[in-house]
Amino acid sequence: MIYVDPKVLERVNKWLTPFFDNDSQETIKSMIANNPEGLEDSFYKNLEFGTGGMRGIMGVGDNRINKYTLGKNTQGLSNYLHCQFPNQTIKVAIAYDCRHNSKELAKLVADVFSANGITVFLFSDLRATPELSFAVRHLECQCGIVLTASHNPPEYNGYKVYWEDGGQLVPPQDKEIISEINSLDYTDIKFEANESHIKLIDIEVDDAFAEASIKNGSFDVSQKAKDNLKIVFTSLHGTSITMVPKVLEDAGYKDVHIVAEQAVPDGDFPTVKSPNPEEPEALKMAMELADKIQADIVIGTDPDCDRLGIAVRNEEGEMTILNGNQAMAVKTYFLLEQWKKDKRLNGKQFIASTIVSTPMIKKIAAKFGVEYKEGLTGFKWIAKMVEDFPELELVGGGEESFGYMVGDFVRDKDAVTATLLACEIAAIQKEKGSNIYTYLQNIYSELGYYKEHLISVVKKGKKGAEEISGIMKNLRNNPYLEIAGSKVVRIEDYSKDEAFNVEKGVSEKLNIPLSNVLIYVTEDGSKIAARPSGTEPKIKFYISVNAEKEEMLQKKIDSIIAHLNMS
Repeated sequence: MIYVDPKVLERVNKWLTPFFDNDSQETIKSMIANNPEGLEDSFYKNLEFGTGGMRGIMGVGDNRINKYTLGKNTQGLSNYLHCQFPNQTIKVAIAYDCRHNSKELAKLVADVFSANGITVFLFSDLRATPELSFAVRHLECQCGIVLTASHNPPEYNGYKVYWEDGGQLVPPQDKEIISEINSLDYTDIKFEANESHIKLIDIEVDDAFAEASIKNGSFDVSQKAKDNLKIVFTSLHGTSITMVPKVLEDAGYKDVHIVAEQAVPDGDFPTVKSPNPEEPEALKMAMELADKIQADIVIGTDPDCDRLGIAVRNEEGEMTILNGNQAMAVKTYFLLEQWKKDKRLNGKQFIASTIVSTPMIKKIAAKFGVEYKEGLTGFKWIAKMVEDFPELELVGGGEESFGYMVGDFVRDKDAVTATLLACEIAAIQKEKGSNIYTYLQNIYSELGYYKEHLISVVKKGKKGAEEISGIMKNLRNNPYLEIAGSKVVRIEDYSKDEAFNVEKGVSEKLNIPLSNVLIYVTEDGSKIAARPSGTEPKIKFYISVNAEKEEMLQKKIDSIIAHLNMS
């Protein structure tokens, strides 16, 4: 006899009532008979909002992306919007990516909003996530939605919510909205669309976004320098094909070579194992094309066009991929250099990054006399800084996971403008007889050598979630006293808002929102952070080391990996 947890069975039985469509019910019956483990994973909990909104596998159940879970979310959000903006015309912008069912789910979400009397601006076709963030403010909306699962595997989709500032939801709004959603029953969803409230958008917003991107991402680069830069670009089957080539062309870059095999949007991402530019394999075809035509720079973006990978030629003329921290350091240094040159730095600017990113960004900010602000992982926290410090101007913000934001006209990581910025840097350096790789080495020579390494351990399903919880519990209850021969001097536990000074035996407040992150800092300045992903079934370990000589960096990282038994 097959055992099903009574709590799961109670959830399952709700889905076997007449409100739910026949296809869903037949799928559930098949799972009861043939796949009880899959049934449990589909129903044991509700999908949750993480660092990048709500992502999950598409299918039936409370723990899956489907018309009912997204419908319930949208109904709860509609109720919340009416409470927050009484007696106002409420407007919502909706975009979607290249994934399976994204277009259909976007229309379903639009239908529910419209059924609740909310005006919907729905993009007529797939668009980049940063354009949605821009559109929220451009169209004076109170809210925005993107249907995307970023670079997750093909079976995933997701639902990202933006507020009227163009940034993603942050506390307390996220908890308030989740509470409203959880108070609803699926039968409360209003699925019947009011088509008069749904307006399709495209070219006008496209042009406005492209113009703003060029304004914020362009610097004093001669047309000759632009003409002399050979660029290879790949959209990795995603949405960036709708905007990046346009922005580069409008900005004056003509020698752009697109990887044709990856230019067609495709939710199966057939030419890559993962459409994630953090993975070197994702840029393989682009780098092969670059070597074939002797290009200067390679840029690849993830499916929803918020992250970008960059490859440039090293001192031996070989294409080498910059990691997210290196790319962030180059962009940040360049931006501040340009702002200083243009006499735009007056003590009222800031640079932003995150707790698991390279400490080098803080050093760069200090060199230029600019404030540095640090937040939790996720660009929603950087966007929140723009609202929290209205007296300061954001020059740029980034995180280790290949995301960057230029200025504050977009309130999320923006691979469109960051691509243009990277090309501007490359063009200027080439005109000087240099390149981005040498530019980075010069920054290291000036400020010290840093290197970071990320280890991701995948743990799928309910059992995996329990294992991840156990790992974090063990790291907290049995802390390391030394790592790779260097004493642990500080332990930062963001779940308690507490930093413990090991030598003095005293704790201090971190004064940052609570999050399930633990960071060890050692005597030699190394940092090891552990953080369960908010959007994927994995736990991530971030290692950062520094040294006076570059050749010492990898040895330090290898020693830490060996000590933590992660090799």
